[in-house]
Amino acid sequence: MTIQEGLPFPPDVAQAAKQESRALAAKHSRRSSFRPWAPPRENMSNVPREWRIGSGLAQHVPDDLAPFVEWFYNKPEARERFRWVLRDSLDELLDGQRTGRWAYQHLTKTEKTYLGTAVEVNLTREFEIAEGERLDWSIADVDIDCKFSKDLGGWEIPMEMYLCADHGDRGGRADHAAVVTWMDDDHSQWAAGIVRITDERLRWKQDRRGSGDRVRAYNRDNKRKLSDGAKSGVFWLWGGLQTDLPTNLLRHLNADVRERILTASLPGRSSSGQQRVNQLFREVQERLIGRQTVLTAGQQDDAPKRARDARTALQPKGIVVLGHQGSHPHVARALELPVPVKGEWISTHLVPVSPEDARPKFSLDGEFWARAREEERLHPDPTPAPDLPDRRKIDGQSHSKTHSTQ
Repeated sequence: MTIQEGLPFPPDVAQAAKQESRALAAKHSRRSSFRPWAPPRENMSNVPREWRIGSGLAQHVPDDLAPFVEWFYNKPEARERFRWVLRDSLDELLDGQRTGRWAYQHLTKTEKTYLGTAVEVNLTREFEIAEGERLDWSIADVDIDCKFSKDLGGWEIPMEMYLCADHGDRGGRADHAAVVTWMDDDHSQWAAGIVRITDERLRWKQDRRGSGDRVRAYNRDNKRKLSDGAKSGVFWLWGGLQTDLPTNLLRHLNADVRERILTASLPGRSSSGQQRVNQLFREVQERLIGRQTVLTAGQQDDAPKRARDARTALQPKGIVVLGHQGSHPHVARALELPVPVKGEWISTHLVPVSPEDARPKFSLDGEFWARAREEERLHPDPTPAPDLPDRRKIDGQSHSKTHSTQ
C-alpha cells in the first residue's frame, strides 16, 4: 500500500471524526448568535412620479408581447406563485433563522445586489423556464430576459438586449423583450410587466462635454435604464400594481410589540429563542404566523418544535396555538379564524362559555369554548386552554368530540 505524500492521513477514526466535527467550530461561531436590529430609517423602494402605476389596469396586449403574456396567464395559479417567489427570494437573503434580520434594509450592499439574481433563479425554478440562447430565458421558444429592481422603473438593461449600430459586436441581434419585476416590502406591493427593449426606450442625456448632442446614458457597466416615456410600452401582468406581497410580519408589527417579542426573556436571564417564540404567539393573536417568522424570532433550527413548545408554555395562560394537523383546522373554522396550512400557525385566547353564548365556539367533552373578549384576556387568573384532540377526523361518537356551533 502506497500513501501519497502531502495528503493528511488521520491516525485513527476517532481523530478523523474530531477533525470533521462542526461542534468544534460552533463553540466559537458568532454567525448564529442573536442580535437586535434597528428599525429601518429609509424606505426600501423609490417610486418616481413618472413610474407610478395603478391597479386593475385594462391594457391592450401588444401583438409582439402576446406569446409571453399568454404563457404566464396559462400557467396554473401563476400570479400566486409569482408573488410568493418574490417573498421567498427576499426571505432567503434575510436568512432570519441565522441572522435575526427582518427588513430589506438590514442586508449588506452585496446582498442587495444579489436579490435580482435570487428572483431570477427562483422564478426559473418555479415556472420551469428554459434557458435562452443568448438571454436568461426562452419563453414560447423566444429569448427573453428577466430584470428585477427594488425601485420601480430602475431596471438596468445591457447592450445585448437591443439593436444599436454603434455597439458593434456588443449589441443585440434583436430588440428583445424583458420581464421586469419590482417589490416594496415596506408597503407589501409588487408588480411584474413585459416590455420590448429598444434604443429609443432607454435613457438618453445631453452631452455636457462640448457638443450638447443627445447621447446614450450609460452607467459604469454600460447599462441603461428605461426612460420615463417607456412606461407606456410596458404591459403590466395581472392589471398593474399588486398590493398583496405576502406580509413580512415582523416588519409590519407595531414597534413596541416587535421589541417585546425580540427581547423576551425569563426573569434574570438573557433572551432565549423559545421565549421569543412564546412571546410572538402571545403578542400576535388571531393572525397567521408563518415558518419564516418563527425561525427569525427563535433563530433556531426547528420551527414546528418551537411552535409546539410554545403551545405547551401558553396553554396554562388560556392561549392555544393551532397548526394544520389533527382537530386544529376544524377548531380554527369553528372559531371563524384563518385556517393554517402546513408551515403556518395561529394563536388565540380561549375562555369557557355557555351553550347560549352567541360567539363562534366549539365544544369539547361537553364544555364550550370561544375566543376571549378583550376584558377576558386581562383576567389575572385565566382558565387553562383545553387539550385539543390529535385525530385528523372528529367523529361524533368519538370520546373526544369537537362540534362547531353557530
